[in-house]
Amino acid sequence: MSEKELRRSLAVFPIGTVMKLTDLTARQIRYYEEQKLIDPERSETNRRLYSLNDVDLLLDIKDMLAEGYKISAIQRQLSLNKQSTGSVSYSQPKETLTDEDVRRIFYKEFMEISQLNRNGSQK
Repeated sequence: MSEKELRRSLAVFPIGTVMKLTDLTARQIRYYEEQKLIDPERSETNRRLYSLNDVDLLLDIKDMLAEGYKISAIQRQLSLNKQSTGSVSYSQPKETLTDEDVRRIFYKEFMEISQLNRNGSQK
C-alpha cells in the first residue's frame, strides 16, 4: 500500500467533522453503518472515527441515493465493486479530477469550515 493510500485510510475524523464535509446528519451516517454500507473504525472509547476513504464512500452513497438508488441496490453495487477491485467505491465520475484538484478542493473546504468556527457561527 502506498503512503498516499495509507494516509487516506487513516481513521482520524470524528463524526462531527464528517457531517460538515458530507452535509449528512449523524443519524444518516449511523444508518448507513447499520445497513453495512460503511464500517468506521472505533477509538479506545468506542467513538466512531472516519478516514478520507470513508468520507469519499459516504459522498458516493449520497450521490447514489440522489440518483434514485435504493439501499439494497447500493449494497449490491458496493459489494460488486469490492469484489472486482478489492476496494469499495462507486465509480461513475462526472469528470476526472487530478490529485492536485482534490487537494485544492479539500483545502478550500477545510478553510471554509475553519473560518466558520473562528467566527463563532455555525451552519
